Amino acid sequence: MPKTAVTLPREATRAKNPVPAAGWSGRTLAVRHPGRIGYEPALELQATLVERRRRGAIPDTLLLLEHPHVITLGSSGRAGHVLLAADELARRGIALHHAGRGGDVTYHGPGQLVGYPILDLKPNRRDLHLYLRALEAVLIRTLAAFGLAGERDPSATGVWVGGAKVAAIGIRVSSGWITSHGFALNADTDLSYFDAIVPCGLPGRPVTSISRLLGRRVTPEAAAPALVSAMAAEFGYGSVDDPGGANSK
Repeated sequence: MPKTAVTLPREATRAKNPVPAAGWSGRTLAVRHPGRIGYEPALELQATLVERRRRGAIPDTLLLLEHPHVITLGSSGRAGHVLLAADELARRGIALHHAGRGGDVTYHGPGQLVGYPILDLKPNRRDLHLYLRALEAVLIRTLAAFGLAGERDPSATGVWVGGAKVAAIGIRVSSGWITSHGFALNADTDLSYFDAIVPCGLPGRPVTSISRLLGRRVTPEAAAPALVSAMAAEFGYGSVDDPGGANSK
């Protein structure tokens, strides 16, 4: 994703001096695992959760899921970064959607762990660039659990290992400072599908996966517990409600 992989809330310009980010020891992170779900139903689910979080009806929530093959275009997406014609996309079973997130074009599919955090950034994390950096830190922590050294690239949002992109980030922050969309970590992804796009609008940059880097299969299910632990640690949650994982406490 490019540096501007973010959709700003309308009131963002009023938060010129946000309080420095601090741990959320008084909060619980609720983790939900919908399984493999289509892109449009996932958008609808996010919209429902965003509204409920805005009303305080639910705690901060992290959706961890997989999508069927789909290419999504963010707010800065260029149609020319989709390299296959519509009939070829259909032949390969790849859907195409415009997404309400920041960033350019990306691919989602089986074997990829997609995370959609529905968080209230108030009162002390109303800084969108710091939020992006925090998500990068979550992914770097996750990779470290597998012995991999994830890195940032100062020219592009996301996480890289050895110069190849292993995780993409594209977020939305709506009124009330409630987040949606999020990140995609290539766990056991069929990387050949990335040939259908210019990933994140960055030509000539390779992509990789945890499985390729380790030379053994690491499924999204296997990566999820490390990611939940990383999310709890990076944001400082006091507790985690994760009935679908090994991180309940």
